[in-house]
Amino acid sequence: MSKIPKGTWVEVERSLFCSDRSAASRPLDPAKVPSYLLRVSGFLLEDAELGQQVRIRTIFGKIHAGKLRIQSPSYGHSFGHTVPELMRPGHSGGA
Repeated sequence: MSKIPKGTWVEVERSLFCSDRSAASRPLDPAKVPSYLLRVSGFLLEDAELGQQVRIRTIFGKIHAGKLRIQSPSYGHSFGHTVPELMRPGHSGGA
């Protein structure tokens, strides 16, 4: 595996919560969830390989640590399919 150079835009992942470290008073439903994952993008602060624990600096200057997940991440979300009924309000009928 090749090293990803310092300064590259990457995504890291880290666990924010692990059920085995939770308080006994915690509700049962969340206890079924093994962990909550944080994924954050930023600039790599040192050369590293995918899967390594690294530190990144976000665009806002915050430092985060986590497992290096993706080099040059992109956004893959959408707002779903167009709902025709939502296109009509306020429309006067002309082009």
